[in-house]
Amino acid sequence: MSEVVYMFRSGFIALIGRPNVGKSTLMNAFVGEKMAIISDKPQTTRNQIRGILTADDYQAVFLDTPGIHKPQHKLGEKMVQVAVRTLQEVDLILFLVDAAAGPGAGDDYIIRQLSDVETPVILVANKADEAGMEAAQNVLEHYLPLYPFKAALPVSAITGINQEELLSLIVDSLPEGPQYYPEDMITDQPERLIVAELVREKVLQLTRDEIPHAIAVEIISMKNRAGRDLVDIQANIYVERDSQKGIVIGKRGALLKEVGKQARADIEALLGTPVFLELWVKVKKDWRNKEGTWQNFGLDLE
Repeated sequence: MSEVVYMFRSGFIALIGRPNVGKSTLMNAFVGEKMAIISDKPQTTRNQIRGILTADDYQAVFLDTPGIHKPQHKLGEKMVQVAVRTLQEVDLILFLVDAAAGPGAGDDYIIRQLSDVETPVILVANKADEAGMEAAQNVLEHYLPLYPFKAALPVSAITGINQEELLSLIVDSLPEGPQYYPEDMITDQPERLIVAELVREKVLQLTRDEIPHAIAVEIISMKNRAGRDLVDIQANIYVERDSQKGIVIGKRGALLKEVGKQARADIEALLGTPVFLELWVKVKKDWRNKEGTWQNFGLDLE
């Protein structure tokens, strides 16, 4: 009796879409871990965060790209360049649209970017739980005539609606290929970057609309304390104006203390060990328009 040989599939999948459409949430749902930060504010993702999902017969490497949007500063311009370039370099594209918000001009802009791309694209109407399945389907119907999508599906990254179906579509679309990463590896990003992103997420969440994306986090030191099962982490939180510094610190340091408390809990879950976290807030004026500062903050935008 002949032995059955199973084909192993592998590839890179870019998640694109307007800011705040749920790309990070969907990637984290697939990988099962918190790889990319989640915020209700647009343009949260600044790096190409890779989440790795490995099974017996496939390995899917998700790239959570910066949202494609009309840039307002030099950092924004670079983020968009990275996102658009990614479309040419992957095996599959997931184009996420917001089923709850409905069609928008930003989606039309992205579709125009896709016109020069040969990579297959799956259209995903995210937030189907919020919009309802009928409304989500209507959003899909709006976009289907505009581009030759490989497939289209309403999903919810929050509740899991159609996630298994979407994953099946993804795997079926991947080429035969090698296992790029070890099976127990869920991201290729250094721990320092993820730790910095977790701190930045808490600042964004706790300052709400008071602090836009003038926040950057730099890990100054991260090392095991001698003789103890404890990791000491020191980090600077940078803002662009003195007024923003006061907001991040809060009255009598209350907000910064809460940032540290919430970030420490996530970091300990990530590292699997107790953490002592020290945070400082500093002003670096207009840093988003100064390319030399981006690398200092761990922004991989080359």
